[in-house]
Amino acid sequence: MNTEGVDFLMPPDMALQAEAVGVNKARMSAMRTLVLAMLAGAFIALGSVFFTTVTAGSTLPPGITRMVGGVAFSLGLILVIIGGAELFTGNNLIIMAWANKKVSTAAVLRNWLLVFFGNMVGALGVAVLLFFSRQYLFAQGAVGQNMLNIARAKCQLQFGQAVALGILCNVLVCLAVWLCFSVRSSAGKILCIVFPITAFVTCGFEHSIANMYFIPAAIAVKDYGDPALFSLINATPQDYSMVTWSNFLLVNLLPVTLGNIIGGAGLVGMVYWFVYLRKSAG
Repeated sequence: MNTEGVDFLMPPDMALQAEAVGVNKARMSAMRTLVLAMLAGAFIALGSVFFTTVTAGSTLPPGITRMVGGVAFSLGLILVIIGGAELFTGNNLIIMAWANKKVSTAAVLRNWLLVFFGNMVGALGVAVLLFFSRQYLFAQGAVGQNMLNIARAKCQLQFGQAVALGILCNVLVCLAVWLCFSVRSSAGKILCIVFPITAFVTCGFEHSIANMYFIPAAIAVKDYGDPALFSLINATPQDYSMVTWSNFLLVNLLPVTLGNIIGGAGLVGMVYWFVYLRKSAG
């Protein structure tokens, strides 16, 4: 098929593009990688803030509420892709370049670790700003209540459940990134992002980087926030006793990150490598 002059790529060319991007990401300097990762963590956190605010106090059916919130959350990946930043979950696709022996295992792990750390710094930075902004008191405390309820649900997941939700989430995130390789325009990339991201949010799947904002922000509000919040929402900090640092790290972040890697690197990256790039492997 002749695609000359057509403003999109076919899947075999998308695979080559993904491989080339993976090589560039793996070879990027540590400082540049870290700064871009911090930006991505902040971008995803801003999408999370948007989600929390939009869904606060909603009286719509739960599925519709989450769908509207999912559209809002899409802001995060739009900023990452269009603005240019390094996101751990999307960078799972570097596995395609690794599988084709274009980058080493050490280079992949170096990138993932730097980006994961940078994403956490960026997400926590937004959480700190939101805490001092006292935005959690908006709408008569409905925003803060939503923050706390979201975090409580995330801190009560079973380990296997969290892994499975993480797998499903990053399948959709990496498919969004994969689809972006097919188009050149910003509008096309945004369309590629919105539907998969809205789907994962609506379905309640778990994203490790988003959770670096959701849960620490709720911990800050619960433990150090204005006590007036609990009067507004007729609750006490004890109602959210599960929202702790240990539950954030061990109950949520660990299994969700594992699931994100399996979903993104295994079920998207390796599958598309097998289909389109395997014959060119040495």
